[in-house]
Amino acid sequence: CDRRYRMRSAVARSSRAAFAPAGAGSRRLMSSGTVTVDLDKPYLLHKLESEPPMTAEVTRDELLGYYSLMFRMRRMEISADTLYKAKHVKGFCHLYDGQEAICVGMEAGATWGDSVVTSYRDHAWQLSRGDTVKGVLCELLGKQGGCAKGMGGSMHMYKADANFYGGNGIVGSQAPLGAGMAFAHKYNNDGCCAFALYGDGASNQGQLFEALNMAALMKLPLVYVCENNQYGMGTSKKRSSANHDYYTKGHYVPGIKCDGMNVLSVRECTKFLKKHAVEVGPIVVEFDTYRYHGHSMSDPGITYRNREEVAQVRATRDPVDRVKKYCLDTELVTEAEIKEIDKEIKAEVVAAVEAAKSAPMPDPSELWTDIHVGQTKDFFMRGPDITTSSGVYGTVV
Repeated sequence: CDRRYRMRSAVARSSRAAFAPAGAGSRRLMSSGTVTVDLDKPYLLHKLESEPPMTAEVTRDELLGYYSLMFRMRRMEISADTLYKAKHVKGFCHLYDGQEAICVGMEAGATWGDSVVTSYRDHAWQLSRGDTVKGVLCELLGKQGGCAKGMGGSMHMYKADANFYGGNGIVGSQAPLGAGMAFAHKYNNDGCCAFALYGDGASNQGQLFEALNMAALMKLPLVYVCENNQYGMGTSKKRSSANHDYYTKGHYVPGIKCDGMNVLSVRECTKFLKKHAVEVGPIVVEFDTYRYHGHSMSDPGITYRNREEVAQVRATRDPVDRVKKYCLDTELVTEAEIKEIDKEIKAEVVAAVEAAKSAPMPDPSELWTDIHVGQTKDFFMRGPDITTSSGVYGTVV
């Protein structure tokens, strides 16, 4: 797969010191300047003879990169929460805080040549594929400077130049799109694969199984990614699915379950998934994760679960804290460096919020753009009343 699409490490903005040797523990120092970390949660397999490694080799720069990007995502989503409550964000808004390790770990194990399509919980993916915090927030606020010119909003992020195809507002609709993207990769023989992400709430949709059947028949390089955050809207997995071992629901398609709260586990699993998809065919992965907010901003998130449950996950499994712990336990990064990164990112997000709030609204003329492919300026489009129409009456091209 074309390496120019390799994930651009966020650490390029924050790497400071040379590699620092460390003591013992659950990691081993390698002569190449890497540390080997033991992963603590085993994979569960379905119709597979091999599995990803239970260790991960990681460098200082990689750890700093993962931490910086995940912390940036967390602060961005917290700001989105505040902006929504202040009525700056209109319509739906689904936040990703708690699930950051999946996005960042997958990016670390794949390349930008690999296609990604996801659900409406898409802000972090837009950021990981090269957009800025300001760009994401401009789209959320319906302002110029957003990826869809402020006309798509929260659920319709998009970055075709990095093979990110949304952001889809219809539950499960991204699954057949992912199969089509996988078909394109196979047709072009480019060595890349497609990742189609969906939640446990979409896992029983008929269109998932129809598309997966076609992918299996054609041996497409497709990875179905179930982000199991334990609740489909306000319904727990045990109340919605007769089989909530989502990694087995491909039936005749192999599957694997992975700790979705550990960025290194996700990274190693993603490498394994891509290799299988390209060389063998489709595969299903279930990333075990948790969302801190409700399903969307209109859901308080505590009517079907209690605050103690959320607090327990935050205290024991938080993905940002986990990668921070790796940074410190390996002694590759100091507490002072972490604090400096936190300070810089908080300032960056505050500046992005103010920039998005002050950005101009889309020009009214944009209402008539991007309606038809290849439309001319004279192409006629009728408004609510004839006097507000655009173009020249009778012009059809």
